[in-house]
Amino acid sequence: MSASSLPSSVLFCCDHNAVRSPMAEGMMKKFYGHASYVQSAGVHGDLEVDGFAIAVCAEIGVELARHRSRSFDEMVEWGDDLSAFDLIVALSPASQRRVLDLTRTNALEVEYWPIMDPTGLGEGRDAKLAAYRQTRDQICQRIISRFGLPFDANPEDIP
Repeated sequence: MSASSLPSSVLFCCDHNAVRSPMAEGMMKKFYGHASYVQSAGVHGDLEVDGFAIAVCAEIGVELARHRSRSFDEMVEWGDDLSAFDLIVALSPASQRRVLDLTRTNALEVEYWPIMDPTGLGEGRDAKLAAYRQTRDQICQRIISRFGLPFDANPEDIP
């Protein structure tokens, strides 16, 4: 996919904007640069970005430590208009329901990608990291499948 065929704006969303949607936002920005305006949000914005998500994304050169979680309600309060996005990708059932409710009067594209929630999985650090890597890799593969190879793709760098 070329820069001209990418959506001009994409919103990724999940439950808390602390694991899956920040991962997707970070990967999309790394893979395609400024070819698309990319943001993320959650049904709730009550958690900080997850430390395991930060760690597994750092392994592939995606920086999440400065990400600040936000909810759909905060987006609206700050003047963001969901209908201005060309594509909204819901990564959890709750976020899909909320997006469909918030955008029911708008003709915009909403996709649901069933991505595993790694929180609470695994006993011990290594098992937890493995679960988060699995989620990261699911998101990475969905992004590449949907939008094409990253602009400066090095196959060894893609999980």
